[in-house]
Amino acid sequence: MTRALPRASLYSASLVRFLTESALLAPARQAEDVGRKLGDWLDFRQAIALHGVLPPETASAAPPTCLPAPVQRMVLIAPEALAKHVDKVRAQLVESITQGAPAGTGLARIDMPASVLDEPVEIKTAFEPYRRFVAAHQRQMESTLRSLRAQLRLQLSQRGGAGQQLAALDTAFENILTEREAALLAKTSKLLEKRFVQSLKLHLQAQAKTDPSGWLMPLRQSLRTALLAELDTRLQPSLGLLEALTAQAPHTP
Repeated sequence: MTRALPRASLYSASLVRFLTESALLAPARQAEDVGRKLGDWLDFRQAIALHGVLPPETASAAPPTCLPAPVQRMVLIAPEALAKHVDKVRAQLVESITQGAPAGTGLARIDMPASVLDEPVEIKTAFEPYRRFVAAHQRQMESTLRSLRAQLRLQLSQRGGAGQQLAALDTAFENILTEREAALLAKTSKLLEKRFVQSLKLHLQAQAKTDPSGWLMPLRQSLRTALLAELDTRLQPSLGLLEALTAQAPHTP
């Protein structure tokens, strides 16, 4: 008798771990079954679209929808080269977050706001430059990684068979979950703003004189740490596609 495959659990994102460990987010309950949780997220139109690309073993519908074949077959790139490309893209985004976009990458430079707040300090608006900083990096990550994911998906679809089917499934998931992902990730900035305002109020009460910006430095680092954790979370679909490409590559003895 064939052994039943264990049900997958939801991925524990590094961003969620960071927010939880920083006490910005309440600890999540034990992860639910992926299929059940996904069912709670989808409306009936999205469920129908997803059903259409599921393999016959999972869905008894007609053969799964495949990605449209390009007019001219593209050159297949070795998984090792694709892995180096993924690492390069990630490294460029990390440097953009921590130091500023590297020259020649085409990434816009997004500078961290000055470490000293303008006087007089307005609590309600003091976080605004940091909100723009976070939002700009989120847009940069979204645009860059969406392009990377599409490149990997096209490479996978060119392999045909299961690779083409997985590429079609990834396209469906991206279309279905993009809006929800954007809404959830937008909350990161709100959580960081809450911590920022709390610390600013304590600073103003203490009227620190020896190190006026000392209270702000840990918060600035938290912004970067949160963005780096978000980058790793956003990279997961691309890394999954890369893993599938590597698994499909012929092994040389």
